[in-house]
Amino acid sequence: MEANQIKVTDEALRRAASEGMDAFLRVFTDAYYQAMGGTLTAEAMPLLNASQHTLLAYTILRDELMEGGFCQLIQNGWGPYIFHNPVARALRDWGLDELAKVLYAARKVYDAHREDLERERTDEEFMAMYEQYEAFDDLEDRFLENEEEWTAQVAQYVDGHLELFAGIGN
Repeated sequence: MEANQIKVTDEALRRAASEGMDAFLRVFTDAYYQAMGGTLTAEAMPLLNASQHTLLAYTILRDELMEGGFCQLIQNGWGPYIFHNPVARALRDWGLDELAKVLYAARKVYDAHREDLERERTDEEFMAMYEQYEAFDDLEDRFLENEEEWTAQVAQYVDGHLELFAGIGN
């Protein structure tokens, strides 16, 4: 399945839009996961175009930061996908300049400490990461303070450029 063959229904978008921005975006990302067989793998990467990857990366970023911050995002294996792909640049191009700045700053911490941040840890060691990597604290706070506005901006961008994110069917 090619990226432009990922389809969502108009009905699903209407229903989700009435439930809120998160549900609207989830219609797309659920379709992406379905097309990829449930998980993002190296083999599945070419199934999505750049806009679809950016949307998927944003929703992963949001979900991880809302639950456990950058340490959790990195420990769950998302560091390379978020920081070593042009996610921040794409989000800046979508008008999310402040979010891009947060990601660029987080990438500096990630790149400087990548080996340690990605190593296997016990639950206790994982919890200790939050004290060890306080450099993420202000960035996470900025994200949490702006998450609703940024998610609304992402949803507006997607809504205004639907053809980049999926085919719309009945």
